[in-house]
Amino acid sequence: MQKFILFLAFLIPLGMLAQTNVTGVVTEKSTGTPLLGVNVIIKGTATGATTDFDGKYQLKVDNGQTMVFTYVGYKSQEILYSGQASVNVALDEDASTLDEVIVVGYGSAVKKDVTGSVESVTSDDFNSGAIVSPEQLISGKTAGVQVTPPSGAPGSGSAIKIRGGVSSLSASSSPLIVVDGVPLDQGNSGLNYINANDIESFTVLKDASAASIYGSRATGGVILITTKTGKSGQPININVNHYTSVGNNFNEVDVLSATQFRDLVNANGNVGQISQLGNTATDWQDEIYRGSLTADTNVTVSGGFDNSNYRASIGYVTQEGTLRNSKVGRWTGSVKFIQRLLDDDLKIEVNALGALIEDTFANTGAIGAAVSFDPTQSIFDPTSPFGGYTENVNNDGTINTIAVRNPIGLLEQNSNVADSKRSTGSLKIDYTLPFFRDIKLTAIGGYDYFEVEGNTSIPAEAASNVNQQGVTSTYNTLNRSKLLDVYANYKKNFESIKTTVNVTAGHSFQRFYRSNGSSSTTGLGETNSNRFIGENSLESYFGRLNLDYDGRYLLTLNIRNDASSRLNPSDRSEYFGGASFGWNIIDEGFMKDSKVFSQLKLRVGYGETGQQEIGQDYAYLPRYTTGDGRVQYQFGYNTDGSPRFVTTIRPEEYDENLKWERSKTFNIGLDFGFFNDRLTGSVEVYERKVEDLLNFIPVPAGTNLSNALLTNVGNLENQGLEVSLNATIVENENFSWNTNFNISFFENEITKLFLTDNTDSPGVLTGGISGGVGNTIQINSVGDEVNSFYVFKQIYDAQGAPIEGAYADINGDNVVDQDDRYRYKSPNADAVIGFSSNMQYGNFDFSFTMRASIGNFAYNNVASNTGNVAALFGANSINNVNSSILDTGFQNPQLFSDYYVQDASFLKLDNLTFGYTIDNLFKDARMRVYVAGQNLFTITDYDGLDPEISGGIDNNFYPRSRNILMGFNLNL
Repeated sequence: MQKFILFLAFLIPLGMLAQTNVTGVVTEKSTGTPLLGVNVIIKGTATGATTDFDGKYQLKVDNGQTMVFTYVGYKSQEILYSGQASVNVALDEDASTLDEVIVVGYGSAVKKDVTGSVESVTSDDFNSGAIVSPEQLISGKTAGVQVTPPSGAPGSGSAIKIRGGVSSLSASSSPLIVVDGVPLDQGNSGLNYINANDIESFTVLKDASAASIYGSRATGGVILITTKTGKSGQPININVNHYTSVGNNFNEVDVLSATQFRDLVNANGNVGQISQLGNTATDWQDEIYRGSLTADTNVTVSGGFDNSNYRASIGYVTQEGTLRNSKVGRWTGSVKFIQRLLDDDLKIEVNALGALIEDTFANTGAIGAAVSFDPTQSIFDPTSPFGGYTENVNNDGTINTIAVRNPIGLLEQNSNVADSKRSTGSLKIDYTLPFFRDIKLTAIGGYDYFEVEGNTSIPAEAASNVNQQGVTSTYNTLNRSKLLDVYANYKKNFESIKTTVNVTAGHSFQRFYRSNGSSSTTGLGETNSNRFIGENSLESYFGRLNLDYDGRYLLTLNIRNDASSRLNPSDRSEYFGGASFGWNIIDEGFMKDSKVFSQLKLRVGYGETGQQEIGQDYAYLPRYTTGDGRVQYQFGYNTDGSPRFVTTIRPEEYDENLKWERSKTFNIGLDFGFFNDRLTGSVEVYERKVEDLLNFIPVPAGTNLSNALLTNVGNLENQGLEVSLNATIVENENFSWNTNFNISFFENEITKLFLTDNTDSPGVLTGGISGGVGNTIQINSVGDEVNSFYVFKQIYDAQGAPIEGAYADINGDNVVDQDDRYRYKSPNADAVIGFSSNMQYGNFDFSFTMRASIGNFAYNNVASNTGNVAALFGANSINNVNSSILDTGFQNPQLFSDYYVQDASFLKLDNLTFGYTIDNLFKDARMRVYVAGQNLFTITDYDGLDPEISGGIDNNFYPRSRNILMGFNLNL
């Protein structure tokens, strides 16, 4: 064999002997991370190569030639070749032209080469403050992305909407979230199992052309979360983060004071009602709320060597809610390890994130009770048989079961604690074929695990449970999923035609299992238990093609075939895909010498995605549900003579033709940069059409096994405009100032809605409210926005006060009835704005984030239900009422008046942070100390507690607190 190789060597032309096949690896100097897509050119020639996913390249070079390494966002480097077998290069970042590599789903890309609507927010730009739910890190940072902060309940999660979030009626409109390559089960409890300090970046796939690589789960958009990695060249780095936060409510529901209440009862009540007045003045909202304390500590150990990187963290946060007896304690941990073997051809990456959570849940019914309970009563009554708490009782001293309960009693006589375990993780293996280095194979095995075990108890003396003489119960939930992805990537630069081809193809399988159950026992010995088990699977084939011609013209094609067990066999397999084109105009000859533009790219895309998160695993199958002890039928007698009871089963409704929701989106965008990228931004317009909408609709009696059915009912359209601007206002050695501004405009309209017999539907009522039984305040109907409010038009007197029961005759038939309700406004914003600013002067830093929402309306159900005299004397008791009664004088509830649909536009200051960095604290240690404020103010005309109401119906809302915190970050 050796002789044969020697013989071939003699056949090589002499002119080739001076040329050497050089290999090497290009990395980022500060972290040692391999860089993808670095251009390696022989100076003065058109000969070159591009680095692969592992930063490797291969190029034929002559002695004396100069190799030029260039990469967007990094300083170019030139090396004179003098016969080295390999040339490894570490590139420095160039702050003036920095452009990042971002993940795009089953791979990564240089941002300048991305053709879809993709936006990345890194840890350098995250919001600060008491971040317990990681979604808050990007609130207000990205055009088209709305992050509604969590309620004041400790450990609660945020709601995320992309491009208005109106992509469905009943199915989930939330985005698919992928953590380190693992798509999360949307049935699990948010992201609060991840410590915010462990996250490196959020990448948002906003348009369908980019998101279609995730097919049937991508209509609501996709968010890719990448966790942090240890840096090479630093054998060990220790980081300690800690903050302590204090919070207080800054607003209350506006109800009558004890004096106002007493005056109103005296003016309107009879002798018996007036006699129920007490002699004290109790502010019940002040009694149920308190100041809260949050403390969060996180310790990280990380580092890296030539062939490996590691990072491990552990954290603990304890967070009190402002509602008494609400608290959460959470241990979090993360591990990431990367090992490169076989001369870096084999890369193994292990990721694991997890949390142990201890929740103490307060009885949130106390929030509504505090609004309504008689303010002239004291908290305690020594003669009370109900644990010593003052309660509403009948004349004979027995409990008034339909009256409101003592708010403090609800809190103190209710125990609800739960332990949760949540973990996600993955094992990823990348292998570059040594005999065909343009191909890399990847396999990812991942999991998502969520388990809850909890118990509740109410003592026998509690007024809220007196008829059952107390109750104890247990509940449990188990959700888990398993994932296996296998895909291959081929990337080749064809120098002769100035074209780079990048192809990815693969297979994905994910299986989901869910179960939940509960069991309860009353003091009377009655027991009740139930259990639900469900599972579904998703099998997929996917592919992507990227073409890059001369760095100017870019084409991306995505395709995915999904088969879901949730749908009937004839409709469960479907293709989704997208195409997008990008034109880097700045590279053209007529723009190349521009002193104004530093970048300019036109993007056009079209894509189709689906929706299969319908909340039911077997909705297309005939199903039967087993009843419990409350639905039994007697069949004869047992041998001992006792009655024999048999538990019944009942059939459930189903639609055997249930199929996908399907979304079709077209968008066009322009990315730009001015003055060497001191000002960058983008403008984008889009239109999305969703077909075969899933919704629960009423069905005629006898046509199915229920009066409502989940089925495909119609279509809707969304249009929008997004503008994003980033400016480096000042940049020098002593002072820097960067700002971000984004604004997004939304429109949505239902274009088709039909009943099960395909006849036009006048609308589907939705949005249940308090006040009466079965009342709804919203409607979905053709030609209107999703969840429009469905109300009467209020008539006002000459002084501008609403006239009770006086509504406009909308249809002109001289009768005011249900046919005169009209569609009026909606909870959907017309526009949302985000504005953030970061300043640094020497070692001082200052930052803030503000958000605004314009055109969103809210229905004030607290005022509509309790702002009237009837509510004052309801349930055979006297109850506090909303102070709106002082303006309206209403005697009875006017639940459907548009008077209660109020403009809920707002401007909020979410975060404000001051910091100072102490260099060389000892040796090379560095510490930053900071003070921050969160949820500092809200400017709004809305009369309720908070204008930011998910769904638009304000009722019994746990208030968000204002927080002030101090903290430090120590690097060793």
